Amino acid sequence: MNTVRTMSIPGKIFVLFMLLILAIAFFGPFAVMIMGSVQKMRDMAADPLAWIPMDPTIYNFSQIFTQGSFLRWFFNSMIITVIPVLSQLFLCTLLGYIFAKKQFIGREFIFWSMMAIMMVPNQLLIIPKYIMFAKFEWINTYWSVIVLELWTILGVFLVRQFMHSIPTELEQAAYLDGANDFQIFLRIIIPLSMPAIATVGTFAFIANWNDLFTPLIFMTKEDMYPLTVGLASLLTREGNFGLQMAGSVISFIPTFLIFLFFQRYFTEGISLSGMK
Repeated sequence: MNTVRTMSIPGKIFVLFMLLILAIAFFGPFAVMIMGSVQKMRDMAADPLAWIPMDPTIYNFSQIFTQGSFLRWFFNSMIITVIPVLSQLFLCTLLGYIFAKKQFIGREFIFWSMMAIMMVPNQLLIIPKYIMFAKFEWINTYWSVIVLELWTILGVFLVRQFMHSIPTELEQAAYLDGANDFQIFLRIIIPLSMPAIATVGTFAFIANWNDLFTPLIFMTKEDMYPLTVGLASLLTREGNFGLQMAGSVISFIPTFLIFLFFQRYFTEGISLSGMK
């Protein structure tokens, strides 16, 4: 039964009103970013409505590329995002397949121990990680960020849950046809698991591209900043709100394109990842 259709008119009005409030709350910061990127530098503190562009201009977008470090920041973001995404796509898919389809001693204990580790806040572990990476001389290197994101427990969980919905009979039929584990994984499991794999890839790209906390701790040199840290430093250094918003718009485009391209797989993967 459709709950919305059975609601009374006042109930529907209340639901629509709450949805409108949530839409404004979520869209508001995005609108400020867009409008701030096409305005000239103004005193935001002195004028509460300064973010409304009275004289739109693309000056900030042309100016952002004259910043000597912007392209370097963009390159750094690509490095610390693309490599972990590719690594997670492979490792999370492989581990998810092992935990979903293979039987071995301690499988459930190992898996749920991993899930328990996921409950520990990242901020709690950042100091031991910093000490360890300092001894490895990884501070201000890509390794300090990339190694932490080579695989994720959440990704393994999503793929494992999805693969539970793949009939075991398909594997048994492939074994009878003479296929080995690698062939089954490559030719049967991966194609059928594309929604879950795309979901993991989308999560990984957005999380790594937008990560501010980890690079802020491990990257102290300006030429090693990713876009998130670099743009955060722009307002303090340049004092130009519009310039920072223009950089934020440019930074937003890759994540938007990734989500737009994988939206169909992403939605299907989320809806089916809980099936067992």
